[in-house]
Amino acid sequence: MLRYIIRRVLFLIPVLLGVAFCVFTLLYLTPGDPARMVLGDMATDEAIKEFRDKEGLNDPYLVQFGNYVWKAINGDIGRSYSSRRPVMKELLTAFPYTLKLSAFAMIIAILIGIPCGIISAIKQYSWFDTITMIFAMVGLSMPVFWLGLLLILLFSVHLRWLPSSGFSTFKAMILPSVALAAQSISMVTRMTRSSMLEVVRADYIRTARAKGQKESIVIWVHALRNALIPVVTLCGLQFGSLLSGAILTETVFAVPGVGQLMIRAIMARDYPMVQGGVLFVAIAFSIVNLLVDLLYAYIDPRIKADLV
Repeated sequence: MLRYIIRRVLFLIPVLLGVAFCVFTLLYLTPGDPARMVLGDMATDEAIKEFRDKEGLNDPYLVQFGNYVWKAINGDIGRSYSSRRPVMKELLTAFPYTLKLSAFAMIIAILIGIPCGIISAIKQYSWFDTITMIFAMVGLSMPVFWLGLLLILLFSVHLRWLPSSGFSTFKAMILPSVALAAQSISMVTRMTRSSMLEVVRADYIRTARAKGQKESIVIWVHALRNALIPVVTLCGLQFGSLLSGAILTETVFAVPGVGQLMIRAIMARDYPMVQGGVLFVAIAFSIVNLLVDLLYAYIDPRIKADLV
């Protein structure tokens, strides 16, 4: 197991280098002058030249990228053009909000999606199954920002039950978490249903029923554990996607997370912040995937044997 973890961590190095290269290259090729964006239209040519020299923007492309990678290896991913604070400090300040939002949304998706998927599989073609699949399709097709605006309009403007912005209280967490969780609920529900339908038709389930075991034991003990393996995969990928895809939700609900930080950085041409934010999210996504792979071993001993 330890060797597998070491291999995955080593594999992470070229992945992060690839991410850094792609983001750095795209920003380098983006039209516009970040010095002009930061200093404003009234800045003199001397001030712009001084800024570009100070930030190394006049250096050749390969020199700039090499300096960026070397500093990143040493734990320095730059300073924000706008705030002049270290990018890492800015990200570490904003990341807890994004992590809390994503975790709460994932918990909602699991608590709703898995039970609904199990019941839909057990009661296939019933009214519950039909309604659940309709809601799942609606959840998958509904844009997050549009759902967020609908939730604000209903629960904040008309009913006045929940606040429309912020993230400091439990009530303020509900609307953004539900909006972010909608698509994940649909995907978890559909995956759980599909996996359960496949497992309950397996030979060992027929054997368990033939031995006279209670249906509840057959479903919740024998079938569920094997059916959860692809669901765990999906949940891990979804959680990583929530971490990286919370930009719209954080913008709609004014959550001061990484997503809103990235939006401001993109609008201000704050290249160090954009590069650092993407790299930070890539690391978080990779760590989540590693944890999911390790969780496989707990669910299915056969996978543990393969990893060892």
